[in-house]
Amino acid sequence: MKHNLLNILYALVITMAISLASYAAPIPVIFDTDIGSDIDDTWALALLLSSPEVDLRMVLTDSQDTTARAKIAAKFLEQVRRTDVAVGIGVKTESKKIPQAKWAEEYDLSKYQGAVHQDGIQAAIDIIKKATATVHLIVVGPCPNIPVMLQRDPTIVKKVKVFAMSGSVRKGYNNRPSPSPEYNVREDVPASQKLYTAPWDLTITPLDTCGIVSIIDLQYQGLMQTQNRLIKTLLENYITWVEEGKHKIDPNSRSTTLFDTVAVYLSIANDLCKMEDLRLRVDERGYTIIDKSSPEARIVRTATEWKDLPAYKEWIINRLLKGVVNPQ
Repeated sequence: MKHNLLNILYALVITMAISLASYAAPIPVIFDTDIGSDIDDTWALALLLSSPEVDLRMVLTDSQDTTARAKIAAKFLEQVRRTDVAVGIGVKTESKKIPQAKWAEEYDLSKYQGAVHQDGIQAAIDIIKKATATVHLIVVGPCPNIPVMLQRDPTIVKKVKVFAMSGSVRKGYNNRPSPSPEYNVREDVPASQKLYTAPWDLTITPLDTCGIVSIIDLQYQGLMQTQNRLIKTLLENYITWVEEGKHKIDPNSRSTTLFDTVAVYLSIANDLCKMEDLRLRVDERGYTIIDKSSPEARIVRTATEWKDLPAYKEWIINRLLKGVVNPQ
């Protein structure tokens, strides 16, 4: 009888644990992005908005014309009815034309119904400091915001986990069998060095995993035939990006390489990837080097291979098809 009672109590405890896990509070997220240069940032934003595990607090624009990027983010959020998400303007590095900017060219940022922070870096620091849970900082572009953020308040490293689309460890662009100086790193090497040397919990998807993700054929057609607001807004941006950038790809037939979506995935789960703890450093040429001896090389949790890439593509599709989580 005693043995049976213990089994019943054990079963009740397990059931309660599962129930509590299913009601876990969403993860507070800041999305640091160069949205507008490549369309994969917009896919990543759409994926964040369709993920129930995530409480997206802010889209923080980074590098080049950060105001033009903020207009893209704000218009996107408005069209999918998520103006609860703040928009922060980060470090402007130049006024280079952004292919996707035309989509939001006439958008009045002052009319955005949510918060717009001219000093997006301070607003991000404030979110991190006030959060009662660890904030996931997702970084998917060149990252001049990062050194400024760390300089203003070094203590934030204790309250964030960073997930970045960054680097190239064993494979390069187009799955080449040798590393490449990956764009996000080589575009701002000093900022990336700060990203890698800061004493925070850092996870990356290098080209080894994110550089081979695209959606094609029937999977893509199934995605594009839906009428949900999120995918329609995503496709509008994709078409503008292709036309303005004169890219030789048909937005009605396939996606581009969806690099940045993998950083979003890793902020939620990682079971579909092979994860390795590697000592990495960024050299002056923009390479991410495995270095077991240098004091500059910190341990970085790295998605080095896919265990099941088809399952990851299904993960993306299933989420996007469900549309925006909790639209206003």
